[in-house]
Amino acid sequence: MTTEFDAIVVGSGISGGWAAKELTEKGLKVLLLDRGRHVKHSEDYPTEGKAPWEMPMRGRLSKETLDKDYEIQKQTWLSEENKHFWVKDSEHPYVQDNDKRFNWHRGYHLGGRSLIWGKQCYRLSDLDFEANKNDGHGSDWPIRYKDLSPWYDHVERFAGISGSMEGLSHLPDGVFQPPMDLNCAEKFVKANLEEAYPDRKLIIGRAAHLTEPTEEQMELGRGQCQSRNQCGRGCSFGAYFSSQSATLPAAQRTNNLTIVTDAIGHSVIYDPKTKKASGVRVIDANTKQGREYRGKLVFLCASAIGSTQIMLNSVSETFQNGIANGSGVLGHYLMDHVFRAGAGGRVPGFLEKYYVGRRPNGTYIPRFRNLGSDDQSDKFLRGYGYQGGAGRGGWSRANDSTEVGVDLKNKLQQPGDWWYGMTGFGEMLPRYENHMRIDRKNLDQWGMPMVHISCEFSENERNMLVDMRDAGIEMLKAAGLKEVHGWIADDVVPGQCIHEMGTARMGHDPKDSILNGFNQAHEVSNLFVTDGASMASAACQNPSLTYMALTARAADYAVTQLKAGKI
Repeated sequence: MTTEFDAIVVGSGISGGWAAKELTEKGLKVLLLDRGRHVKHSEDYPTEGKAPWEMPMRGRLSKETLDKDYEIQKQTWLSEENKHFWVKDSEHPYVQDNDKRFNWHRGYHLGGRSLIWGKQCYRLSDLDFEANKNDGHGSDWPIRYKDLSPWYDHVERFAGISGSMEGLSHLPDGVFQPPMDLNCAEKFVKANLEEAYPDRKLIIGRAAHLTEPTEEQMELGRGQCQSRNQCGRGCSFGAYFSSQSATLPAAQRTNNLTIVTDAIGHSVIYDPKTKKASGVRVIDANTKQGREYRGKLVFLCASAIGSTQIMLNSVSETFQNGIANGSGVLGHYLMDHVFRAGAGGRVPGFLEKYYVGRRPNGTYIPRFRNLGSDDQSDKFLRGYGYQGGAGRGGWSRANDSTEVGVDLKNKLQQPGDWWYGMTGFGEMLPRYENHMRIDRKNLDQWGMPMVHISCEFSENERNMLVDMRDAGIEMLKAAGLKEVHGWIADDVVPGQCIHEMGTARMGHDPKDSILNGFNQAHEVSNLFVTDGASMASAACQNPSLTYMALTARAADYAVTQLKAGKI
């Protein structure tokens, strides 16, 4: 196999898949590297469609297994149904400060976390792109919404995003397929909440599930969502967007794509004569032997922490503390979303109603705090939205019951009351002290310096959690719900939302940022970083759609510059 390519993409998740698609479609011969095993669409979804009784542990995992191998990963939706898409912490350790826990949730395989993501897709707006400049936290984004808007259109059209047009300036509409339906209880909450708060909306989530596939999507083998709600196991219908269902087959049909798995990104090779990246070193995950690939362009898309780990490990006489790190901020300004606080309550009535299918989507209440209106908070900067949904009580409502016997069994054969719950997703401020670094004294089994993470929420995020709970209680009471209650989880730490961002941020000035407005390294013109590492701020929206748009835009720019002989 040749080791010379036009472009090398490291990482095959959402950003890496998009980079491979865009670069191959523009005629470049592309090598796509992934550190994990190969996962073939449909064939490698071993639990898809299985009922609990068809699995040895009925879909669960033993406490012994969870404690032994999944100390961090078990704190998410890990189960017997999807454990093959999560790493074992026992095999992939990292270092943390004792008093600053950060949960790093990962999946090392072709397609990465695109196979297990939440699929919620929301655009950022100028409220988000101008926030750093306006309040002084973080560096100013070098782009504005008008720069990214056409690329949001581009990726939404291809990926297939279902949603409703709402006309909100701070949550721009996009190119949507028909929205999924709210159920009767959600419609009740929406009507009452919007009447009580005319400045707030409750909408169906904007999600990367096909509700009306286009001709191109069907040509790629994708079909309409079947509402099985087993997305975390992989979807042979290709109904939700993943690298396997969408971007990789699109790249492969160009005959310009080469995929190499089990290749751990070690470092970017820098040529001091040309002042460019000349390739990528990898370690074979099975043999632990090193090898090199050469390319005219290098796209790092290995996740915020993964890409920055590679950059920090890319040392040379020119860059002694990591490639393109003349500013010294590489690894800093690590962010996640503020998560795990909210409210819920019982929806009165509708006991003659039920729902059909298992809609893989929920409701969304867009940000309403600190929009420049009357809803300004004096307790925190930025804002949050709520994700939630309504459903009828099932068998689990017997967990707290003191009843036994036939009466209890008969009762459980009928659906319970309607309940509505919602959880806040808030913006974490970019702060220099929240960072990752590599620990050259601690090596993993492949000889790579381990990642060391030091990150914690500030008073701003803690105050936001309180407001998520209190505002949620107030809103649901106003919407007519009963038995309303709020919560803040006991062990809220960054990383739990699995939206890690920052560490190689975009910015105007090479003195305080790593990347320019096209995700291009200020100091290495043919090196691009387009995953969460590039984010200058976190906003409060789920970030994957923005990674897609940034990647497509960067690929277009890179190819134009390459063909013009400028990089």
